[in-house]
Amino acid sequence: MTDFDDDEKIAPLKPEGRRRTAFHDRALTVAGLLLAGASAVFPWYVFFNEDKFGINVAQGDHTRDLPDWPARNVFSVSPLAMANRNQQDKPEVPVDPMTTATVSSIGKEDDKGMPAEEQPFPGNSGFRLLHVANGRALIEDTSGMYVVRVGSILPDESRLATLEERDGKWVIVTSKGDVYQRN
Repeated sequence: MTDFDDDEKIAPLKPEGRRRTAFHDRALTVAGLLLAGASAVFPWYVFFNEDKFGINVAQGDHTRDLPDWPARNVFSVSPLAMANRNQQDKPEVPVDPMTTATVSSIGKEDDKGMPAEEQPFPGNSGFRLLHVANGRALIEDTSGMYVVRVGSILPDESRLATLEERDGKWVIVTSKGDVYQRN
C-alpha cells in the first residue's frame, strides 16, 4: 500500500457561490448589450432630431456693410502704437533726481543738416481703399486695415477730406488732394 491509496472515495467539493457569479456575468452581458445598442441608435436619434442638438446660430445682418461705430483717427500705422482704451490708474514711479549719465546730442542741428525731428518722412506710405459704407472707408496698408471717416488722419499723414462716388466707383480724396480709388 502507498500513501496515495485512499480508504474511501470522496467526491470533489462543489464551489460555493458559482450561482452568484453566473448571475453577475449574465447581468454584465445584458448591460453591455444594452449599452452597445444605445450607442448604435443614439447617432440616428441626433440626426433625426437636429433641432434639439444642433448649433443655434444667432440671426443677424448678413451684409458686407461696415459696422456703425465711430471711426478712430489713424495717428500711426504701427499696431504697437495703438492706444489702450482700458487705461488703469498706475501709481507714479518716483524719478531719481540724481544725474547718472550724459544727454545725447543726437538730433541737434550740426553741419550735417537739419535735426532729425524736423525731417519729412521719405516718400508716401501707400495705402489702398478696400470698401466704403455708411460714411466710412476701410483702407489697408502694409501694417494693417483701418476704418476711417471724413476728418480722420490717414497713413500718409493727410486727412480724409471726402468720400465720393465717381462713375459708379467709390473714391476718397485727401487733404493733400490725392485721390484713391478702389481697385
